[in-house]
Amino acid sequence: MDVDGQYGDSTRSVRAAGSAAEPGAPVTPPPVPAAAYHLSSDEDAGLDTYGRASNPTWRQLESALADLEGATAALAFGSGMAAITSTLRVLVGPGTTLLVPADGYYQVRRYAAERLAPLGVTIVEAEAHDMCAAAETADVVMAESPVNPTLDVVDLHRLATVCRRRSAVLVVDNTTPTPFGQRPLSLGADLVVASATKALSGHSDLLAGYVAGSRGDLMAAVERERLLSGAILGPLEAWLALRSLGSAGLRFERQCQNAMAAALMLRAHPAVRSVRYPGLPDDPAHDLAAAQMRRFGGLLSIELADAAAVHALVERSALLVAATSFGGIHTSVDRRARWGDPVSPGFARLSMGIEDTDDVLTDIERALAG
Repeated sequence: MDVDGQYGDSTRSVRAAGSAAEPGAPVTPPPVPAAAYHLSSDEDAGLDTYGRASNPTWRQLESALADLEGATAALAFGSGMAAITSTLRVLVGPGTTLLVPADGYYQVRRYAAERLAPLGVTIVEAEAHDMCAAAETADVVMAESPVNPTLDVVDLHRLATVCRRRSAVLVVDNTTPTPFGQRPLSLGADLVVASATKALSGHSDLLAGYVAGSRGDLMAAVERERLLSGAILGPLEAWLALRSLGSAGLRFERQCQNAMAAALMLRAHPAVRSVRYPGLPDDPAHDLAAAQMRRFGGLLSIELADAAAVHALVERSALLVAATSFGGIHTSVDRRARWGDPVSPGFARLSMGIEDTDDVLTDIERALAG
């Protein structure tokens, strides 16, 4: 059980993935792939009417996500970027200033520059250690912690204090740590956005995203944007995400275990120039991460000699896969410079899977040795 005496995260996920305990009811509820519903003569009944507006499978997934994030409500989207862009469209407009991570997910910066700046939105970029200072001039702050891919950490409580003092809205991307590792709303964030494609779904076969929060005005505005823009999650995808959520806590625990073990091994390896993992006691972000995170996550970053060394690591391995997403059951490697991140050619993000720890460590050591 957690400190509040309630069920732990994994138990809540399992319960959320099931149905009401009624005799004859399926243990796992089926998806509801409906585009249209029978209408009631009572036009104010509040029932489902059209598939772009609501779906019973969405609601069960959203209830589970809200519970995990410590929110009063959550909204499911077709991808993490759909959740982020819908939220930003609601919050910013001509004459407003938006702060985005300079060292976080690069697509957020691209969207801000290519779609929001032409509308008259002032875009400011700041790295993790400068976010609090840069927030002093922003109307909306889009933060990410730990940032992807460098895994530096933002002081979310301090950032929330700055935003609250200025009546700025703080949105935190919680994709990397997941709600099993961090709850930004409890640290003062107004909204959480995330890609459920990653560790929550966890099988590298599903695109999904969500927004969670407890401010009714903001959640209602985002829900209206989802309805009008059509950035919805399909009912079958919602069902797959809900089914996956039942095992997410267990998978994430193994991923964190493997990440810590790999970080400890790799920082002592002669072929590895540097390692970043907030769980390492000597990581520059460790103290802050320990103060605001519940688990340190399944990602770590390493720097090898060059791009060829990263490719060789994958080619010599029996277990590692080259993939740009993360959070799946397979351990994956992604050379981030190929996507334009401001990192060295030999910088790689490792997303640890759920393989047996000794097996994956042995495999990485053999691959590095050549």
